[in-house]
Amino acid sequence: MGPVADTQRPLIEICVEGIDGLLAAQAAGADRVELCASLVEGGITPSMGTVRAALESATIPFHVIVRPRGGDFLYSQAEYRSMLADVEALRELGVAGVVVGCLTADGAIDEARMSALVEAAGPLNVTCHRAFDMTRDPAEALEALIRCKVGRVLTSGQRDTAVEGIELLAQLVRQAGKRIVILGCGALAPDTIGEVRRRTGLTEMHFAALADVPSAMRYRNPNVGMGGTDLDREYRNTVTDQALVAATIAAARG
Repeated sequence: MGPVADTQRPLIEICVEGIDGLLAAQAAGADRVELCASLVEGGITPSMGTVRAALESATIPFHVIVRPRGGDFLYSQAEYRSMLADVEALRELGVAGVVVGCLTADGAIDEARMSALVEAAGPLNVTCHRAFDMTRDPAEALEALIRCKVGRVLTSGQRDTAVEGIELLAQLVRQAGKRIVILGCGALAPDTIGEVRRRTGLTEMHFAALADVPSAMRYRNPNVGMGGTDLDREYRNTVTDQALVAATIAAARG
């Protein structure tokens, strides 16, 4: 499942949108990818066709987010059933892992649902995504995830950036020990990732390294947009910046 991380060489996971993002991340030297759709919503479940294409093209492991919609992490019964079905389908396809997260209305880990998702995943790696950062008590939430047999938790230390959340990240690394992996994230960039690694002891780090690029469309209809009020969005694509991925990895290992 990729190289073993140590304090000199943290394992680097890149969050990508779609197959082109995966190809850019692995070309830039990523150890692992989190495969998503719609990063503008924080990432939702990609199509099974995208996952199949990724399996054909990937030379590194990738974990697939199972999140049926944007917004909160309090799911209806129907949404939860769809998550179980996605996890089972991904297990059958043979991906390396899945990324899930369910909370209760009171801001705790929903242990019943998370345990069932872990069971459905079987041999796959299971990561809890940043639903963790929306919990009321992060120390207790970490223990809950351990009880659920989740293998990894993605967190920015319950702040917008890892630099702001650095104290909690360090506490979580100490609390976790060898029981669960803390996957640190939060606007990690070449000028911050080295300091965050040194001050927290993180062995795995996650970032997106996105850039907006103009659409290649020559014909542009100024009278209609496909979503929202930002008409220019139709002619602007957000992509994984291969050079920025490589530069951030180099800074993490410097």
